Amino acid sequence: MVSTEELQSVLSGGGSVVDESNDKVGKVGQGFLDDQTNQPEWVTVRTGMFGGAESFVPIANATVRGSDVHVPFSKDQIKDAPRVEGEDGHLSQDEEAQLYRYYGMDYSEAPSDSGLPAGTEDTSQTTSGTVGRDTSGPTTDDAMTRSEERLNVGTEKVQTGKARLRKYVVTENVTKTVPVTREEVRVEREPITDANRDSAMSGGDITDEEHEVTLSEERAVVDKDTVPVERVRMDKDTVTENQQVSEEVRKEQIDTEGVDPGRS
Repeated sequence: MVSTEELQSVLSGGGSVVDESNDKVGKVGQGFLDDQTNQPEWVTVRTGMFGGAESFVPIANATVRGSDVHVPFSKDQIKDAPRVEGEDGHLSQDEEAQLYRYYGMDYSEAPSDSGLPAGTEDTSQTTSGTVGRDTSGPTTDDAMTRSEERLNVGTEKVQTGKARLRKYVVTENVTKTVPVTREEVRVEREPITDANRDSAMSGGDITDEEHEVTLSEERAVVDKDTVPVERVRMDKDTVTENQQVSEEVRKEQIDTEGVDPGRS
């Protein structure tokens, strides 16, 4: 059983609800007290993205360790609990019955007109941050506690995608111009002169004769080799941008009755 002092310490210290596997479920939002005994009966835990939703958790079998409330339920069970309003700081009989059935706890309407299991008083007082008292109850003081919700905005990292490097082979045509040379036959004729007469008359007078000239040419030759041209890698940059988050928050207001406006 969680005492009022322990609950107040959890609320003022921004404690969390921890499940049966010691996994953190979320921040404690509110505490619900019993009207007659003024003892804690329920807490709400903020779940969902940015704590936008609240689940009710019974704390009859809970324990407080440090600033956290440890409950004998799983995180998934708590997050999937029925959503009830708890309007005006009260849980209706139907809402309590629905929650007790969901958590597998005994519930009976007959022995108790409070709507709770037999021997258990109605939980109708709500507190958030400070344990106050309901002025309609038998025990009260001369002050009323006004509470309000504060929007706590945080961030969570989620995976949005993956990037990878992949290398594949493509084929393209490359055209280059290379100069090539070849030999061609050119016939040169020269008249008989005193300078070449001896060479011209060295042979027979009238003979058959044949001269052969070998021709050559260059041809383009293609060869390929593989060379490294660059290194490619991936890196990540962190980009910061502003994102607006809107959420409704509730706050209590206190009106006066029968009081001189000039004195309030």
